[in-house]
Amino acid sequence: MIKIIAVLCSLSSPANCYDRTVTTSDFAAISVQSCLMGAPQLAEWMKQHPAERLAGWRCEVGQREGRGA
Repeated sequence: MIKIIAVLCSLSSPANCYDRTVTTSDFAAISVQSCLMGAPQLAEWMKQHPAERLAGWRCEVGQREGRGA
């Protein structure tokens, strides 16, 4: 599985940044190469969330470990 993790900052509070999984290869055709180059899925997601600024992104391969229950 390949995940695109976006680092987003609020336009109203630029110091307030956080990570969000934008999409995974379970839901879209994502290759490692397209993820590293800035996948079209990321651009589409940003169009739908105009109140946030994209500060960066990263690609994760494999399942992310849970953070406890």
